[in-house]
Amino acid sequence: MSKIVSKYHLMWIIPVVVIAGGAFFGYQYWKAKRFALPEGIASGNGRIESKLVDVAAKEPLRVKEILVDEGDRVEPGQVLVRLDTITLDAELATAKANVAATQERLAIANAGIVRRKSEIELAKIEVERTRKLVEERAGTQREYDVRKTALETTTASLAEEEAKLQTAKQEVEVAQANVATIQTRIDDATLKSPVHGRVLYRLAEVGEVLAPGGKALTLVNLKDIYMEIFLPSQQAAKLKIGAEGRITLDHAPGLAVAGYVSFVSPEAQFTPKQVETSSEREKLMFRVKIQVPEELAVSYMGYVKTGVRGVGYVKVDESAVWPHWLQNLLSPHLKTTGNPKEVP
Repeated sequence: MSKIVSKYHLMWIIPVVVIAGGAFFGYQYWKAKRFALPEGIASGNGRIESKLVDVAAKEPLRVKEILVDEGDRVEPGQVLVRLDTITLDAELATAKANVAATQERLAIANAGIVRRKSEIELAKIEVERTRKLVEERAGTQREYDVRKTALETTTASLAEEEAKLQTAKQEVEVAQANVATIQTRIDDATLKSPVHGRVLYRLAEVGEVLAPGGKALTLVNLKDIYMEIFLPSQQAAKLKIGAEGRITLDHAPGLAVAGYVSFVSPEAQFTPKQVETSSEREKLMFRVKIQVPEELAVSYMGYVKTGVRGVGYVKVDESAVWPHWLQNLLSPHLKTTGNPKEVP
């Protein structure tokens, strides 16, 4: 009796397994066909990346204050780090005192010019007066020669005073330039953000002395967002700079980000290990950058996370049509104060 029941059960189980297996593979086939890429569109795995910007010191100075921490949003012109400028402040005070001294010498030189010009005018009058006296036989030739020589000597002294004046002017300019240089060095000791970004790494602490070019912070430029994918030569050769692109993220299915091709590598390379399968890594591929438009990046800069995995798509044929699942595009008009659940 039990054998009859077992055979009876098997008669039902086998068809159910066959039907379930057929349904599963049929669903997988339907899903593959549904998300299959049309001709003229290529894709590759990648991750969201951004340009990195280093905030560094120009000369060796001690860190006085750090106003941000890792993860903080920063704006262009925002003060991030202040370096100790006590030695530069002393140099600036000395340089300003030197400017005052050179300006005093310049004033003395100007006064010397005025004095010499007055002496020349007086000498001219005396020469003319002595000449008339000689003509009237009321004066001697010797007196006339003495007055004339005095005029020539005074005129020569004027040229000397004018040379001193030019030297004094140059000294003032050099001293003022030195003040401007030191002031620039002091200004450079206040490190500011050059971009809209986020602090990725804090590389220094208060009290440390940074070497020339020493990094205090590393920022992520949130307006320069892109994804890099790798394509075989057959597809990369057809790709044009400016071609349409799309980016999808693993954690936000159903949404696509419109972009464009901003770079195609002129040289082939091995595909990075984290991007493709081992079989693909054995092939030489071309690196392609899909740039996110700045307007869109600005709208969502509060939610941008570099390193997020996804897939990039590009049109190698301009006449190709995006499939329906790449047409649900992220809008560039959402403010960064919106609901983060609504954005990738």
